[in-house]
Amino acid sequence: MPMDETLTRVVIDISGRPFLVFKADFPRDKIGEFDTELVREWFQAFAINAGVTLHVETLYGDNSHHIAESCFKGLARALRAAVAIDPKAAGEIPSTKGSLGG
Repeated sequence: MPMDETLTRVVIDISGRPFLVFKADFPRDKIGEFDTELVREWFQAFAINAGVTLHVETLYGDNSHHIAESCFKGLARALRAAVAIDPKAAGEIPSTKGSLGG
């Protein structure tokens, strides 16, 4: 997900196995009054509570606001793609394992 000078990659697997890999460095400790450490904490809580495997990696960027925004927008796009129904696979279970759920 590009955001001006920043590029972040977000990949999600709706797996029932919560795990987070978060690789993003923020040049500043705060975005206004918002503590940038909370970005990782939010993604950790999301992964655990949603039961998803989530990888977030900022490849480059200089602006803390753009880095945070690209992480969140990247998650939105990845989540939309992960839950989209493939019309070519109508009637099939959308899983490489052949089942959904625990």
